[in-house]
Amino acid sequence: MSATALDPALADRLKRDEHGLVCAVVQDATSRDVLMVGWMDDEALRRTLSEGRVTFWSRSRREYWRKGDTSGHVQWVRGIALDCDGDTLLVQVDQVGAACHRGTTTCFDGGDLPAVVIDPQERRA
Repeated sequence: MSATALDPALADRLKRDEHGLVCAVVQDATSRDVLMVGWMDDEALRRTLSEGRVTFWSRSRREYWRKGDTSGHVQWVRGIALDCDGDTLLVQVDQVGAACHRGTTTCFDGGDLPAVVIDPQERRA
């Protein structure tokens, strides 16, 4: 394996979408809040694993982008886990500044949907 390739054993475990991408859920390592979701191909994951900063593949711009390079809102890697299906990464980070491009802590602020919520005392299997 060269220093510029993703470890083949890890690459074999990934289940990519039709564009060669894996979903990356970014979570604050301290608060456990979900900050954002991005997409990684093998190269973005390799960079993230080897550089200690989160790199994504931008589907709209069709280029790599490292969180914080233009905004200063850096994501320092604290840990990365692959889910049991191999199609989603959980990237735990120390977030510096806002995670969302709107300037909010998380991309999920204000996005609540009107779902029925059943009281735990009333739940039945």
